[in-house]
Amino acid sequence: MPVRLTVLVPGGSGQLGRDLAALASPSVEVVAPGSAELDLTQTGQVLASVGALAERARESGSVPVVVNAAAYTAVDAAETDEERAFAVNADGPRVLAAACASRRVPLIHVSTDYVFPGDGSAPYEPSDELGPRSAYGRTKAAGEDAVLGSGASSWVVRTGWLYGKTGTNFVKTMARLESTHDVLSVVDDQVGGPTWTADLAAGLLELASRAAAGDGPERRILHCTNAGAVSWCGFAKAIFGHLGADPARVKPCTTAEFPRPAARPAYSVLSPASWREAWLTPMRPWEEALAAYFAADR
Repeated sequence: MPVRLTVLVPGGSGQLGRDLAALASPSVEVVAPGSAELDLTQTGQVLASVGALAERARESGSVPVVVNAAAYTAVDAAETDEERAFAVNADGPRVLAAACASRRVPLIHVSTDYVFPGDGSAPYEPSDELGPRSAYGRTKAAGEDAVLGSGASSWVVRTGWLYGKTGTNFVKTMARLESTHDVLSVVDDQVGGPTWTADLAAGLLELASRAAAGDGPERRILHCTNAGAVSWCGFAKAIFGHLGADPARVKPCTTAEFPRPAARPAYSVLSPASWREAWLTPMRPWEEALAAYFAADR
């Protein structure tokens, strides 16, 4: 019989948070407050929320787990607003992890491929050396350290290139631009692993169930993206195909042709080995996930 869970999801109004709530099984109660209800930069709110979670779980006879989906993700804005990004991505998780440690609540913290330098040519493993090249990446790396050093029963799950049914993301942007541009130039020298938030949410809920049962993976940093790799240009071409548009309308360009305030990793593919070795359900290829994403609207 599955362990009954009560899961607190900071960042519940984001695309990942919404999918975590939507995909939870009947044995899982999800409490998914948005930042207006639970602001990680407000220590009192964090402590009260974790305390309320523990009490709610006790009263219902379930096991409490926190899945932190809250983050400052405005990558370019963080270059001039690093203090705020640090408050949300590092200080907030530090307080959250401390609260979880004091209440003995397992914590799963979502991180990013941006913690790596992006100059490799083989998929990154959890043990590979970090080297973030943006304020966003630096603050997320600090958040990982804060969580893992807190004493809480915790796991860091790195992912990347997220897209979902809600919020702003690359898939939605391409769909909008397809209707207004005859030809679109998209960078072809940045490679990563596109990940549907519904698939990631399912994986995180599986991990949460394992953590609640006391069977969490020994490895404390895991990588979870849809399988495979593609450039932004290749991803855009695939999106156009699903829209019924001609992929040839997407033209490759270089990062240098479209400079941005924050440096992007040129190569940020995450290896699936840690996820597989933890006996968690392997993620399907990104092509299959993208097809399922579009099929869900039909």
